[in-house]
Amino acid sequence: MYKLLGDLGRYLKWQEITTDSMAFRLHNHFTTVLLFTCSVVITATQYVGNPISCIVQGLPTHPINTYCWITSTFTMPDAFNRQVGLEVAHPGVANDFGDVDARKYYTYYQWVCFVLFFQAVLCYIPQWLWNMWEGGLIGSLVMGMNHCLECKDSIEAKTNMLMDYLILYKKTHSTYVYRYFACEVLCLVNIFAQLYLMNRFFDGEFLSYGLRVLQFSDIPQEERIDPMVYVFPRVTKCIFHKYGASGTIQRHDSLCILPLNIVNEKTYIFIWFWFTILSILLLGLVVYRAAIIFAPVVRPRLLHLSSRFVNKDTCNSICKKVELGDWWILYVLSTNMDAKIYCSFLEEFTKRMSDTLTISA
Repeated sequence: MYKLLGDLGRYLKWQEITTDSMAFRLHNHFTTVLLFTCSVVITATQYVGNPISCIVQGLPTHPINTYCWITSTFTMPDAFNRQVGLEVAHPGVANDFGDVDARKYYTYYQWVCFVLFFQAVLCYIPQWLWNMWEGGLIGSLVMGMNHCLECKDSIEAKTNMLMDYLILYKKTHSTYVYRYFACEVLCLVNIFAQLYLMNRFFDGEFLSYGLRVLQFSDIPQEERIDPMVYVFPRVTKCIFHKYGASGTIQRHDSLCILPLNIVNEKTYIFIWFWFTILSILLLGLVVYRAAIIFAPVVRPRLLHLSSRFVNKDTCNSICKKVELGDWWILYVLSTNMDAKIYCSFLEEFTKRMSDTLTISA
């Protein structure tokens, strides 16, 4: 397990060439590693320890544990409102008095590790798509100019090659930028879809789970119902039927302790808060990208903010001469090239663009 988690750490390493935003990386890298880690920890807990221990009289313990684990256990929802120790033995554990429909069954705990693994795979899909579509373009254009360690002639040769490429392939980068924006939108769709699916997975209890945990401390002690115990009960009931010596069906009622739910409740409260924060970040990112597309006036300001050495006039001039796809290439290059090299490159590129437009006119 330690070796596997150590291998996951390489996805969190800092990259010299970045072609995406911080929120995009938080979704694709950090969230993927987080979900994989949770899946591994829960899997290890599930198989190293005993995920369920049932109390039953007159029957061997191991078969009952296995039966209750694979068929699910249940609680009585109305028993969560009763006083523990006086009215009920444990939260949610009470006599159903034959009312089978009143039972709340818990079938999710066998599937938690698999669902988390599947969620991690879904979170990495936008990154996989972007890696395939990007194809190392920015890395090829930077050509090592992210470090100001080369001689002047070498830097001039590389910047000239870069300018020749941008002029030759002018107006051909629209697909590049829109593919990237589509990947960011896919991240937002993925988070919302996963929140919806987790809510269905927990019978409609997940979306309000974090809010109820926050409100729990403000409720008077005698009125408290721990939301974590309600969604992830520690003690449940299980009924096992068997034939007696004369062929009569016998009913065995057992209490089952679920220590794995202690891990599950802490895992999902963290996931709830993280997914809520990430969905807000991604929603803001999509609005920000919409402003870049539909409000060109913001582009010079963003280009100026990305490189402190470039003056505003140069940014305004170049943004009037290039379209969105070319502007995006210049913007990404500003975060990957050495600041002084980029400033000199952009000023020279602006002059060459002006000369090119003059000759074309």
